[in-house]
Amino acid sequence: MRATSPPKCSTRKRRWRKFRFSLATVYNTLNQLTDAGLLRQVSVDGTKTYFDTNVSAHHHFYLENNHELVDIPDPHLVLSKMPDVPEGYEIARVDMVVRLRKSAEI
Repeated sequence: MRATSPPKCSTRKRRWRKFRFSLATVYNTLNQLTDAGLLRQVSVDGTKTYFDTNVSAHHHFYLENNHELVDIPDPHLVLSKMPDVPEGYEIARVDMVVRLRKSAEI
C-alpha cells in the first residue's frame, strides 16, 4: 500500500492554473489537517516532510531513488526494546522509516 502522493507537476499546473495559493496557505492547511488527526506528518532526513492519509499506527519504507514513501505492509512489526524515557515524558508515537535504494545490478 503506497502513501498518497501528489499529482505530477504538469497535472497540478493544468488543474489549478486559475487558482493562486501561497505555499504558506498550503502548509498551514496541511498542518491544521494534521492537528485535527486527518493527516499524519512523516519526516525523512529532516529535509523532507510527507503528509500521509493513513493515520493508523504503521511504519514506512522510503525509496531513495524515487523519493517515495511506502507503507510497510507488516502490521506486526515491533521494536523489541524501547529506550528509557526521561522523567516527566512519555512516548507519543514511534515513526520507523526504513530507507531503501535500488541494489547494484550484477
